Amino acid sequence: MKIADTGYATELEDIPNIGKSIAADLRGIGIRQPQQLLEHDPLDLYLKLSSTMGKRHDPCVLYTLMAARHFMQSGEALKWWTFTGQGKKLLGKKC
Repeated sequence: MKIADTGYATELEDIPNIGKSIAADLRGIGIRQPQQLLEHDPLDLYLKLSSTMGKRHDPCVLYTLMAARHFMQSGEALKWWTFTGQGKKLLGKKC
């Protein structure tokens, strides 16, 4: 995929793959700015979302968080499902 300038991402919804629902969930756990995704491991955020909301989220939420962090680190916008294999391995270790 194309490399983008991550500087345009001033709101969570500016990040590829992050829509209103996931952005609202992230805000609920204190993630308000795109740069904050670089301070947290996607799996830790996924698990925090699950514990805060009292239910386990669909694994695609983890893959989306991985894609978002990848974008913020590299500027490369990849579809969330690109991270399915890597995410399944992480979930297998933690869950």
